[in-house]
Amino acid sequence: MQQWEMMPWYGMIFGPIMMIIWLVVVIVLAAAIIRWLQGGPVGRFPSFGTRKRALEILEERFARGEIDKNEFEEKKRLLSD
Repeated sequence: MQQWEMMPWYGMIFGPIMMIIWLVVVIVLAAAIIRWLQGGPVGRFPSFGTRKRALEILEERFARGEIDKNEFEEKKRLLSD
C-alpha cells in the first residue's frame, strides 16, 4: 500500500505560494533581461531625466532658429513648473 502522507498539512499552503513567488521572480527577471538587451533602462524609472532632455531639445530648436525668443521663454517657463 502507498502512503499518501508525503508532506505535512502546511505544505499545501506554502507550496502554491512559493510557486507563485518563483513565477513572479522568473517573469521579472525575463522582463529585465529583455529590456537590457533592447538598451532600455533597467532598475530605474524611464521618466527620470525627461524634463532635462525636453529642455535640451527646446534649446536646440531655439539655436536652429525654429522658434523665436518669446516662444522659447514661454516653453522654458512651462517646463520649469
